[in-house]
Amino acid sequence: MNLAAPMRDDALRLEALCEDHRAALRAACAEDSEIWPIYAISYDADHFNASFDALLRRADGQAFAIHDGERLIGMSAYIGIEPERGVLEIGNTYYVPEMRGTGLNARVKDLMIQRAIDSGFRRIEFRVDARNQRSQAAMAKLGAVREGVIRAERITWTGHVRDTILFSILASEWPSTAG
Repeated sequence: MNLAAPMRDDALRLEALCEDHRAALRAACAEDSEIWPIYAISYDADHFNASFDALLRRADGQAFAIHDGERLIGMSAYIGIEPERGVLEIGNTYYVPEMRGTGLNARVKDLMIQRAIDSGFRRIEFRVDARNQRSQAAMAKLGAVREGVIRAERITWTGHVRDTILFSILASEWPSTAG
């Protein structure tokens, strides 16, 4: 199965991120300028182009533009794709503020997790900044297992030395495929 193929759930549509999405994603990311300090990479006005370009060039990733009907409402990505190990991470996720808390995250992650499993991946990882309580709660709600803290795991764009909470879902644990 092709990881980059479009995914759909009613009006929700994920399609491979490309240059054509630049302006709409920049506008979506500008809807919450206060959120970027808690992200490892910033998509604020000052950093958007460089971050977008790096995401498109990432050799071990596949990013998606997320649409609700015709409106681009966010992004998410497979990153650290390692087919030989059967492991990938889902991250680089952002939703416009009005879509948070609506169940959108579960719908997006359901599509992405199922695609990864259908493509032969056995382990899906999620790495969350220890300061980001909302994302940690979202991972628990998905049924991801909190494996622990990776201390001082990365330095974010602000210079913050980040502790990262590692979560995972195994293919054998996923409701749509578990026996």
